[in-house]
Amino acid sequence: MTKKIQIQAPKGVSEYAPPRSRAFEWIRESLIRPAKLAGYQLIELPVFEDTELFSRGVGESTDVVSKEMYTFEDRGGRSITLRPEGTAGVMRAVIEHGLDRAALPVKIWYSGAFFRAERPQAGRYRQFYQVGIEAIGVNDDALDAEVIAIADAGFKSIGLKAYRLELTSLGDAQSRAAHKVDLVKFIETLDLDEATEARAHINPLRLFDDKREEVKSSMANAPLLLDYLSDASKASFENVQKHLRSLGVAFVINPRMVRGLDYYTGTTFEFVHENLGAQSGIGGGGRYDGLMSQLGGQDLSGIGFGLGVDRALLAAEAEGIDFSHLQGTDVFIIPLGELAMETALAIAGTLRAGEISVDIAFGDRALKGAMKMADKSGSRFVIVLGESEIDSQSVELKEMSTGNSLSVTLATLRDHLVSVLKK
Repeated sequence: MTKKIQIQAPKGVSEYAPPRSRAFEWIRESLIRPAKLAGYQLIELPVFEDTELFSRGVGESTDVVSKEMYTFEDRGGRSITLRPEGTAGVMRAVIEHGLDRAALPVKIWYSGAFFRAERPQAGRYRQFYQVGIEAIGVNDDALDAEVIAIADAGFKSIGLKAYRLELTSLGDAQSRAAHKVDLVKFIETLDLDEATEARAHINPLRLFDDKREEVKSSMANAPLLLDYLSDASKASFENVQKHLRSLGVAFVINPRMVRGLDYYTGTTFEFVHENLGAQSGIGGGGRYDGLMSQLGGQDLSGIGFGLGVDRALLAAEAEGIDFSHLQGTDVFIIPLGELAMETALAIAGTLRAGEISVDIAFGDRALKGAMKMADKSGSRFVIVLGESEIDSQSVELKEMSTGNSLSVTLATLRDHLVSVLKK
């Protein structure tokens, strides 16, 4: 007899099944909602792109491009990469569809799966999920503050409290040029391995993002970009802070932050959760002036963020946030017999038309087994439908959390549920 081999999901993939998927879905929608309220519109992007988009847009010195991308050759001999992040793809789409030729700023949001060939661990996956927004075409300190505040509002709407917003500025070209001179001189005094030296040669700021203790120790006294900001960059950074204070968004300054992508300029930020250990970042972003022109478009500014849905869920669980309000359906109907099933389907259709969620016990289950199924479903109400209920055209509407029942006619059932569920 041939032994059956169970096929499992690839290692390092974040996968969500009920009932935990309810929490995942709720967190994703909670993170998106503040962006919608601020006028951001959906853009749906390809899961794979031309590899050059990421090598040019993200930066060859980054770990993302040099070590972590899933790249392959398609049947036409083209180099294709599963998207490791969202901003480069958004910018490509904005240029391709001429969105930058209309009213500015272009304000869009996206969500979906992203891919990086990393060593799997808690909070670090090879397939992970993000929600992101981009505001493109206007260089305004108030817009920077709005973008950051939208991310903060998303985390607050979940109920997260044990996180902090870290803020810095990577300055303008003048600021970075002045800083680079002294930073390169400093790095030349360090004893680095060949690979690290090569990364530093492409972008010396990358050494601030190196997680190895020996490199962190070597960079402890390195010159900081915040000390080299031009007058214009300094004024911009102070304005962003002023606007964040007026919006009630708390933050701390982190002068050593560079983030993991090369396209950032000016305002840069990260949200860090204190209960997630090494993988403490739950989201971040910044301004990326110059990225659009680098990808063949106009020389327009932009700012955005990517928030980790997986990490936000882990953070919520670490804080003990209660997900019991995320019930499965509003009503679970248990039909007893063939005629009852026909009636149940009709009732379900009527209720669903009123945007009331309904599930039915299919499969000719016995009452005891169907009640267990109703309990596991997480439905708020259950209805047992038999011959007597059909004859009387009324049902007992039982609330699962309290056990209380109320007799309701089928004619008034939908209106009654609408009024109760609104409370």
